[in-house]
Amino acid sequence: MIPERMKRVNEACKEALGEILQAELKDPRVGFVTVTKVEVSPDLRVARVWLSFLGPDEESEASLQALTKARGFLRRELGKRVRLRYTPELVLQRDRGAETSQKVQTIIRHVQEEGDAGKPEEMTGGEFVD
Repeated sequence: MIPERMKRVNEACKEALGEILQAELKDPRVGFVTVTKVEVSPDLRVARVWLSFLGPDEESEASLQALTKARGFLRRELGKRVRLRYTPELVLQRDRGAETSQKVQTIIRHVQEEGDAGKPEEMTGGEFVD
């Protein structure tokens, strides 16, 4: 279980990094990105940052590479916004949760459409006329 203080630190870092990405980072290689989760180590030296990208895999990969190169800037800006004993080193990784969720929803929709095609109209919600 995560102590309450660490939850607050994680949330503060998540919010600050989200603001930095939206307002401060001007790199054209970085597309639409969302900070989905931040876990700061108990000694405050390392922060694992999960990022979700909108767009094709190639663009997402380019965005992640650009953000990896901008880690120094992100860390410096984080240090200005969140007062901690140490400003944590950022470890950026891609969060594929949204992608997985979208794939599952597509599969479910496809299965439902196939199932609806084989049912009588009265079971699919349409009107049934004798």
